[in-house]
Amino acid sequence: MIVGIGNDMIEIDRIHKAISRPKFLTRHFTNEELDLFRDRKMNPSTIAANFAAKEAVTKVFGTGFKGFGLKDVEILRNDLGRPYINLYGHAKAIENQMGIDKWHITVSHTKSMVSVVVLGEKHDYS
Repeated sequence: MIVGIGNDMIEIDRIHKAISRPKFLTRHFTNEELDLFRDRKMNPSTIAANFAAKEAVTKVFGTGFKGFGLKDVEILRNDLGRPYINLYGHAKAIENQMGIDKWHITVSHTKSMVSVVVLGEKHDYS
């Protein structure tokens, strides 16, 4: 059963400007995400996708970033480049409270924009 769906769009140029500020990356992204960004040569499109995905997760929750921060939502990629979501802290607690046991995420890029859709799902095992 679908519990929630969230989407977010962001201008890549906005993130390109933000990453010039020294603390932007370390304030909003986990060490594993920073490693991913370094592996991808600090591509602003990848960073924008992660930022938008974090926002989309909060829309699944219907909470915004109330009670947790951007680092509590981590977006990584598998060996094929497919994004996946890890949650920590209060974000993990909300996931458990809502019964979400599976996440779906898709990312689309143009030259200037990134769009992300996230879906939270729970299965009824009764």
